[in-house]
Amino acid sequence: QVQLVESGGGLVQAGGSLRLSCAASGISISANTMAWYRQAPGKQRELVAEITSGSRTNYLDSVKGRFTISIDNAKNTVYLQMNSLKPEDTAVYYCAALVWYRSNPYWGQGTQVTVSS
Repeated sequence: QVQLVESGGGLVQAGGSLRLSCAASGISISANTMAWYRQAPGKQRELVAEITSGSRTNYLDSVKGRFTISIDNAKNTVYLQMNSLKPEDTAVYYCAALVWYRSNPYWGQGTQVTVSS
């Protein structure tokens, strides 16, 4: 059974930083594409960052230079380091595992990030 458990969300002032973690079980994160998505109230879920099994990364334009996705293979955990946070980064952030044998990703439960101005 695949489980993705996010942590690290919270309330932070604009300009601050947070690090989100996604601990995976039942799946090897190094063998799959792992991603962070976010969904703000009234908006569609959007891809924030992803990292492939070959360690290639891709970022939403609005977070380039501020967010960094990384993995710790030993801990089977994916991270999203978020710096210079802005109020428009406020959303529920979801960890996702994109696997070849499913048309839909595995999802975590989400963690709330709120950035105050």
